[in-house]
Amino acid sequence: MKQLPLPIAAPAAAGFDTFTTGANAAAVQHLQQLAPQAVPAYLWGASGSGKTHLLRALAAQRQQRGEQIAWFDDSTRPPWTLEPAHALLLLDRCDDFDESQQQAAFALLVNAQTHGVPWVAAGRVPPVDLPLREDLRTRLGWGPVFALHNLSEEQARGVLRRESDRRGIFLSDEVMDYLMTRFARDLTHLMTLLDQLDDFALSEHRAVTVPLLKKMLLEQAEA
Repeated sequence: MKQLPLPIAAPAAAGFDTFTTGANAAAVQHLQQLAPQAVPAYLWGASGSGKTHLLRALAAQRQQRGEQIAWFDDSTRPPWTLEPAHALLLLDRCDDFDESQQQAAFALLVNAQTHGVPWVAAGRVPPVDLPLREDLRTRLGWGPVFALHNLSEEQARGVLRRESDRRGIFLSDEVMDYLMTRFARDLTHLMTLLDQLDDFALSEHRAVTVPLLKKMLLEQAEA
């Protein structure tokens, strides 16, 4: 069945406690136990596999300890600077870095290594397949590389159910079946759709139903 694309919204605040581990236990454990001056790590996986969630969870964990974090991704324009107070460097969506960002990222990694600052990076493909300059690609693959796996359908249903319950949204089995059979099992997309459904149901003063979902999608297509 055709998978319908959905716009990707900026991720909400995330933590290790809100991440459904699934088959990604090794990556989660490594990040939770990441020590000062640890060897670098790299996360890769398809959209919605949890890369950004885990980076944000790691950042939140360190910030709760009073540490300062340096975060750069493909939406951040150089110059990029690693300050003396930074205790951790995070690089997200590395596969989309343009030439200037690649140059900035390489300089950051050299600086981080020189000053013993650990770093974790993420992208959609493993380091060897990154469309980046050779010296940067090589450095990104220096340490442990973790392939993240999307959740099973049952696990994805569970995440949607918990999030809808938290928001006070009732998702009937009919609505859940519609979501899981007509959209890619990508939590980034599904959570975006849940956000849109929540807002649309409030504006329509109606409960979330399959007809309401179809109406929302039709209006989006016609906009």
